[in-house]
Amino acid sequence: MQNVENTTPRWLALLPPFLRSRIEDRPNLQKSLINIGWLFGDKILRMGVGLIVGVWVARYLGPQQFGLLNYAVAFVALFTAIANLGLNSIVVRDLVQDPSTAETTMGTSFVLSVLGGLCAFCLSLLVISYARPNDELAKFIVVLLSLLMVLKATDVVRYWFESQVQSKYVVWMENGVFLAVSTVKIVLILTSASLMAFIWTILAESLIVAVGLMGVYAWRGGKVSAWHSRFDRAKTLLKDSWPLILSGLAIMIYIRIDQIMLGQMLGDESVGIYSAAVRISEIWYFIPMSIAASVFPSVIEAKKNKEEFYYGRLQKLFNLMFILALAVALPMTFLSDWIVTLLFGTAYQQAGSVLAVHIWAGIFVFLGVASGSWFLIEGLQRYSFYRTLSGAIVNVGLNLILIPKFGVIGSAWATVVSQACASMFFNACNSKTRLVFLMQCKSFFAIFNYLSKLRGIK
Repeated sequence: MQNVENTTPRWLALLPPFLRSRIEDRPNLQKSLINIGWLFGDKILRMGVGLIVGVWVARYLGPQQFGLLNYAVAFVALFTAIANLGLNSIVVRDLVQDPSTAETTMGTSFVLSVLGGLCAFCLSLLVISYARPNDELAKFIVVLLSLLMVLKATDVVRYWFESQVQSKYVVWMENGVFLAVSTVKIVLILTSASLMAFIWTILAESLIVAVGLMGVYAWRGGKVSAWHSRFDRAKTLLKDSWPLILSGLAIMIYIRIDQIMLGQMLGDESVGIYSAAVRISEIWYFIPMSIAASVFPSVIEAKKNKEEFYYGRLQKLFNLMFILALAVALPMTFLSDWIVTLLFGTAYQQAGSVLAVHIWAGIFVFLGVASGSWFLIEGLQRYSFYRTLSGAIVNVGLNLILIPKFGVIGSAWATVVSQACASMFFNACNSKTRLVFLMQCKSFFAIFNYLSKLRGIK
């Protein structure tokens, strides 16, 4: 494989001297910052264009059809953990720690992901037939969207680029596809297309991205023909990833089960209202994911060097996550009604109150993503599963209680509480994870330290 030559970027000259002095002699930090920049650029572009087009689609379809679309997407999302087999972080970790076995790791992961996608496809068809036996349209949409889980096997290429901190190549390709598909969606709206036309567009986008990932890998010198799978390697990967499979399933339950339960209990229109709020609330989740994906290799390296340095770096990550989450939640709370009405129109007016509540789940999402790196590095994947399972159970239980009483607002509160339980408070209940809980609590006071520095207080 070809590697990008490490050179000092020109953007360092634009930074204040006290920051530049800390960065210019640390090539690994530079590489992580550049990678974060590419991931952020990708997500910001998607956030801007995607929000505009997504809002336009929501206005065009109306709460009922928009709700059905999001119900189907949420339903299929429940099974994605089975499709990817929890391999993403495991594969990145192994590619960083042992690059010499990259072809075996990638080939084995690809085969496992294909098999997992087929199993998830069959399982989703079985469950939707039981959940909506008389809704032929919903079943057909789920069938089409479930095919995406098989195509996700090509994400093994994405894992390789993450391990090399070279995400910009994937970003280039995906942004091109994204902009093209966004244009197609606008054309569909202008030509008064049906809901099914948008479903086919989603499927086409995933197919093009899958082909594009393989193309970018070949362009950078990779050879898919060099991949090979081994049974013993598959056993090792699954041994490490099975807790993450269950954890991923639990995560999807407490993230997406609210939309499914709203659809089953109140109807698709309620799902549409709730989804409008969630679209604005969750659009910010790219921030912790992009940061965590880029700093993960450097955190692994810190673990090898010195324990004190390792935990110091983790604490800084928690502090940053909390401050960023708070910076999003506070203004969105007070501007929620105005933002929803401006973007989605009066038909979605109820979503403003939902957004004002749901946005606070981001605090715990940000902290949970940061702690995920620690769980993986320390080999505590099973505790990662336990905490997300507890969140899933809390979410389902609270939805059953709160949706009949408070409707969509009740589901938003259920999400916030379940996120808090899974991402933070579970860590306080076990001696092996209590250290992370204390670090998360400490991050709540980081804002005062940063404000003091801004005021020049030492």
